[in-house]
Amino acid sequence: MSWKAYIHGFKAYMKLERSMSGNSVEAYLSDAEKLKQWVTRNHPGLMPEALDGNLLSEFIQDINKMGMGERTQARILSGVKAFYKYLLLEDLINDDPTELLLGPKLKRKIPEVLNIEEINAMMETIDLSSGLGHRNRAILETLYASGLRVSELVTLKISHFYFDEGFVRVIGKNNKERIVPIGEEAIKQNLYYIENYRNHLDIKKGNEDILFLNRRGKGLTRVMVFYIIKKAAEQAGIKKNVSPHTFRHSFATHLVEGGADLRAVQDMLGHESILTTEIYTHLDTNFLRETLLNYHPRSRK
Repeated sequence: MSWKAYIHGFKAYMKLERSMSGNSVEAYLSDAEKLKQWVTRNHPGLMPEALDGNLLSEFIQDINKMGMGERTQARILSGVKAFYKYLLLEDLINDDPTELLLGPKLKRKIPEVLNIEEINAMMETIDLSSGLGHRNRAILETLYASGLRVSELVTLKISHFYFDEGFVRVIGKNNKERIVPIGEEAIKQNLYYIENYRNHLDIKKGNEDILFLNRRGKGLTRVMVFYIIKKAAEQAGIKKNVSPHTFRHSFATHLVEGGADLRAVQDMLGHESILTTEIYTHLDTNFLRETLLNYHPRSRK
């Protein structure tokens, strides 16, 4: 087999068996292509199955010397590891030479978080004298009440919103479905928006079940949601870099600070790994210090 055939098989595996998004497939293919180019240049004639841990370490070191950022290096290593996992699953190799490969140790990026006063201030900036204002208030309430990604919000369907039970059914990354509870205030705002504004729109074909619509009866874009949130933050006088994802981070942080089980928060956010959710235990050092002072036997006065 040629490198081209190996990479073609890798592409089919990611698309058909892993159901990965187009962007993820292209990124991993680019990483496999980088490995191929490096081998062709430095060890011509070698096929993927002939590479061992030492040669792959040499590849990683060369990437490092090229001055690529740590996150770029880590992503390339992730792509190469995925490529060799595919080869192993297809019995094209007997052992995974990437198993012991170590990439750069990345510092966890602490996301921006709003406190409850800032969230309330943003809610209060919404002009509720118009139907669009009620839609925007429902959007902010939904983001904060459920921790949805912006891509999940703009595709949220009315038929997936169980108002009486207090749940929404969310289709997340890689078409994975999860059930997320949602609070009474978000339910109230959404029902008001639907009954007093959405139901009076001329809804375009194909958008009949989409919850959040623009004034032309079509689904909102991600950019429009960013604009709504940026404007509310600006009017509330908030200097932080606020985006839809800030509401997701705030949702998770406030739950963890309130004592919520980390596994439950993981399920609500749709994280595959608990390690991703664990970042919310490191966000508010003041909260952690207060917890220590209040509850540790040696710290209480």
